[in-house]
Amino acid sequence: MSEPAKARQRIDKWLWFARIVKSRTLAAKLVTEGRIRVNSARIETPAKVIGPGDVLTIALERDVKVLRILANGERRGPYSEARLLYEDISATGAARPIVDPSAM
Repeated sequence: MSEPAKARQRIDKWLWFARIVKSRTLAAKLVTEGRIRVNSARIETPAKVIGPGDVLTIALERDVKVLRILANGERRGPYSEARLLYEDISATGAARPIVDPSAM
């Protein structure tokens, strides 16, 4: 396999390796439902290739995650290994501005 081909990976496979979802089937379902964006562009196929540097916006049931891909996965390992594949750049609860309702 050539070097550029190794630098890219299918999004459904990456989501599974990174432990964002429990199965590749669920990853494919997220993509086909339009709940994932790659670099702000909505994607429609689980075969979309992604690589390090890409930013994923994932609309989960109760949360929206924004992840920067740091590496491709080799296997579905433990969480500590999967966590090295991405950087979570989502706004956390502590970082979100608190709006005082009485000020409105």
